Amino acid sequence: MNSLGNLIWIIFGGFFIFLMYLFGSMVLFITIIGIPFGIQTLKLAFLSLMPFGKDIRPAEQAGGCLSLIMNIIWILFAGIEIAIIHMVLALLFAITIIGIPFAAQHMKLAYLALVPFGNDIVDVDYD
Repeated sequence: MNSLGNLIWIIFGGFFIFLMYLFGSMVLFITIIGIPFGIQTLKLAFLSLMPFGKDIRPAEQAGGCLSLIMNIIWILFAGIEIAIIHMVLALLFAITIIGIPFAAQHMKLAYLALVPFGNDIVDVDYD
């Protein structure tokens, strides 16, 4: 079921979101200061390519105060805007019953877009 969800996701906009995050990541990698933020946008890019079957969990080595400071910088410069875009898309998808699973994936992306430092993406096994 995750494969079918990911395929439909890619066809109906997931690939475009992936390309936007990838482009943003490449721009951030140009500067030395932007490299940690570029790594986080790569994390967002790969989650936005195939979000079904993946979950966000706090990292075991969260980084403590450094993660907090980086998240604050991220929120001030990009996080709020990206999270709002994902929440608006989630609202649009949630209007229909068929779009509810896609709305849930956008909410997952909104959370990670708001606080990417200190979180990991893990595969979920539904046994």
